[in-house]
Amino acid sequence: METIVIVGGGAGGLELATRLGDTLGAAKRARILLVDRSPGHFWKPLLHTVASGKCDPQVTELAFTAHALDHDFDFIQGEVLCVDRAHQTITLTPRGGRHDDGVCRTIGYDKLVLALGAVTNFYNVPGAARHALTLDSVADAEAFRRRFVDGCINAGERKEQLNVVIVGGGATGVELAAELSNSARALADYRVHALDPERDIRITVIERGDHLLPHLHPLQSQRAANHLRSLGIAVRTATAVAHVTDNAVIDAAGAAHRADLTLWAAGVEAPELCATLGLTLNHIRQIVVDSSLRAACDSRIYALGDCASYVCPVKGAAPPRAQVAHQQAMFLAELLSRRDGDGPRPGFRYHDYGSLVSLGPQSAVGVLTGAITGRSIRVGGATASLLYELMYQKHLLQLHGALRVAAQTLVDWLRAKILPPVRLH
Repeated sequence: METIVIVGGGAGGLELATRLGDTLGAAKRARILLVDRSPGHFWKPLLHTVASGKCDPQVTELAFTAHALDHDFDFIQGEVLCVDRAHQTITLTPRGGRHDDGVCRTIGYDKLVLALGAVTNFYNVPGAARHALTLDSVADAEAFRRRFVDGCINAGERKEQLNVVIVGGGATGVELAAELSNSARALADYRVHALDPERDIRITVIERGDHLLPHLHPLQSQRAANHLRSLGIAVRTATAVAHVTDNAVIDAAGAAHRADLTLWAAGVEAPELCATLGLTLNHIRQIVVDSSLRAACDSRIYALGDCASYVCPVKGAAPPRAQVAHQQAMFLAELLSRRDGDGPRPGFRYHDYGSLVSLGPQSAVGVLTGAITGRSIRVGGATASLLYELMYQKHLLQLHGALRVAAQTLVDWLRAKILPPVRLH
């Protein structure tokens, strides 16, 4: 059997492994192998809920091993160190994760799919990489949550204001700001050291562009800004960051924004591994792929999601969004399942179905685009909030099917009624 190795168990990589396992793997037509450095999958668009304490990743994280058993693919935990294209092998860290724990592992492949995701792009801003936290992983989100909760407790005890600065007014920055405001109020409701969220916590969002959420209509962007301000969050647009220190963010005009806690959410780039493969890359290290999502100079390597640079002839470059990774995973699942000689290879076409941004528990803004008509409809409020929740349910449907998702939804609802909304530990 041919071996198809998928590196990266994010939204796109796991959906692809699931589909190929259910088809090629179940029929013993190919061995499907998923490689990821983490033991489980967490949907990256929800990392801001982990950072704010709203979500416990141990509850919602999906174990790769169990899922692989259910869907006829194999899983190996490890970090890819290098790819030998000439011998069609990848090298992984030893089983213990450390180089002194054993010998590195080598795995052969017939086809290699890179679904590596993206990492934070600091744009070479001095001090940003050293002093700012990120939301690249569950571990990053947990680290931010611990520092935020500790800062809130200290603010309540010492009556010293906790200043949180979020650099980047895109979806991640806006969603995190709204959730942090909600979490601060929840902590106050639990009487955490007489915390006054309006007096003791100050959250600032800094955006280089003229509007928050630049991918949305300006009216939606303004609505989001007004909502954040109504929560007591300071919004600074048309403000570029020049330097980051351990206690302040300095903008291009020389103004210092006090920051006890800085979160950088201003952009992404592909992981450094992409630059070691000898493949054609764009300016943010993304692997350039053709209409079949194959690497430009190696027909045995495919790439999807945030680490891939696909330029649609009509709509331009596909943005780094979960819906792009999902569509590319579905496309590759069909393409790689085809037998040789099944006709001409189809080309990938990205369809933008819109974008939704959460503004807290009961509000969201966004735009929906019709698949057939192409018309866009702006949505907001409770309707948009419901649609936002359904995006995650759609991802779960792709992985589990309707019956299992319905059962899990009931369990999650019951758990939400019992557990506190903010994690205090």
